[in-house]
Amino acid sequence: MAAVMGTLAAAATVVIGLSSPAVAATLFSDDFNDGNASGWTTSGGTWSVVTDGTPAYQQGGTSSDARARAGTSSWTNYTVTAKVKPTAINGSNRFVAVLARVQSSTSYYYLALRSNNTVELKKLVSGSSTTLATGSVTFTLNTTYTLSLQVSGSTLKGTVNGGSTLTATDTQYASGQIGVATFYASARFDDVVVTDSAGPSPSASTSSPTSSPSSSPSSSPSSSPSASPSTSPTTGALYVSPSGTDSAAGTQSNPTTLTSALGRIAAGGTIYMRGGTYNYSSTVTIAPANSGTSSARKTLSAYPGETPVLNFSAQAEDPANRGLALNGNYWHLYGLVVERAGDNGIFVGGSNNIVERTVTRFNHDTGLQLSRIASDTPQSQWPANNLILSAESHDNADSDGEDADGFAAKLTVGSGNVFRYAVSHNNIDDGWDLYTKTDTGPIGVVTIEDSLSYNNGTLSDGSQAGAGDRNGYKLGGEDIAVNHIVRRSIAYHNGKHGFTYNSNPGSLSISNNVSVDNGERNFNFDAGTSVFRNNTSCRFSSGTNDRIIGDADSSNQFWSGTNGSRCTTYSGALGWSYASDGRLVVTFHGVVVTL
Repeated sequence: MAAVMGTLAAAATVVIGLSSPAVAATLFSDDFNDGNASGWTTSGGTWSVVTDGTPAYQQGGTSSDARARAGTSSWTNYTVTAKVKPTAINGSNRFVAVLARVQSSTSYYYLALRSNNTVELKKLVSGSSTTLATGSVTFTLNTTYTLSLQVSGSTLKGTVNGGSTLTATDTQYASGQIGVATFYASARFDDVVVTDSAGPSPSASTSSPTSSPSSSPSSSPSSSPSASPSTSPTTGALYVSPSGTDSAAGTQSNPTTLTSALGRIAAGGTIYMRGGTYNYSSTVTIAPANSGTSSARKTLSAYPGETPVLNFSAQAEDPANRGLALNGNYWHLYGLVVERAGDNGIFVGGSNNIVERTVTRFNHDTGLQLSRIASDTPQSQWPANNLILSAESHDNADSDGEDADGFAAKLTVGSGNVFRYAVSHNNIDDGWDLYTKTDTGPIGVVTIEDSLSYNNGTLSDGSQAGAGDRNGYKLGGEDIAVNHIVRRSIAYHNGKHGFTYNSNPGSLSISNNVSVDNGERNFNFDAGTSVFRNNTSCRFSSGTNDRIIGDADSSNQFWSGTNGSRCTTYSGALGWSYASDGRLVVTFHGVVVTL
């Protein structure tokens, strides 16, 4: 989503504008949920993966400086972002940091958050440091900060929690690895993500359409390639266009079809879809046998700067009529729009996949859903370790109004599935649905983080249908305990509850979330032993007091008839305030959203 602009119910407007790193391809990510730090090289300190609500990479010593680095030395222009929680310091003016263009353990650029309440953009050359830019940031132990360092040519930019940007110019290093570091401090690092500013970028046509849901975009390609049509399939790339043919070579000048390319692409190869509308009447399936490997994913990507729209409006509403079914393993989907399918827009039945910067809209069931491939799929093959990254899902609606969510990982999913930086809005049922039922039993733990759910239960045109649940985040079902994790996420103006246990009596981890003006309760947890930390609940319209059962300490601000001090403005992991006209203004990881 280079930009999103749509007219929503009640004349609310959403404007999402992302800086270039946020629209780039993901080079590297590690949330340490696999319990190890494979691929990281350390120097100094005591490093281990520990559990802090969820797994995190800890440097436990405070008697020296320490570094850990990962990635490749050939990376040039990129942004590295990490969640950093300082836990102890030894002395004064200590720091935690993220590193970029690392040459060695003593040479790199770094963004340092210091215990003297400053943030510094610096370089280290053979152990000698130089300060390039500095600013003020409050430093508090056991508080999680988002540190982001961008390197693009000679320009360096650093932010803390998406706030004011430190900028400097330096030509010392042109490329290098990424890393994290401490200086006489212990800390925990999580959710390390590296995005390439030179990666493919979907155009603004991924925006919510201003036309009515019955209309379809133009079928003409959005632009012509600037590169010469010389790349052949033997180099690992195939090219697809709306006018391609099955028997075509798959070069830029002679593109093939998507279904043909899926059957021909090798592990490590990329299928580039040209812009325009691809009309289908049956499901496009990536079969289980059509898989990449852990070291050589298969990629299905929008051509840089263009937007392919997979349109399934010819399908009738039916559970068999999915749009794009990703049943293979080790795939990376990037920059696709999937719309108007008779059931799910994108269905993920495989494992170890990345689904990035997709838009699923106007489908007749959940926009993007993870579940087992078939009723006889053994539990050991339920979809696991999938990452849904920077995706948007909206205006999905079934005829009875009860089942079409924005995102779902429900009924039959394995462990390790993560939704990150995802936005779900104006779906007829829930924003997220993690439902379980007795005949299939518990599902694996799902993590939802840094995400936004709003206006679910009402479509963008203001219509409602059926008896949908209309929650922002629905986290269970049928009294089956699963210890899901939801952190640093926002629920706003959903038709029923913002965050709800939905009969999940487990020990959920609910931390650093914001819930505002949902129809009934902002937080609804009637059973279980869930742990609540640093959550904020506010109301500027009518609603019911929050219901909390579990471990909730004074770090939370729940609503019980009056607002607390955080409800004027909040500057935690997700900053927000109210505009003069009463609308909610959210600073969402560098994104400004007015609701």
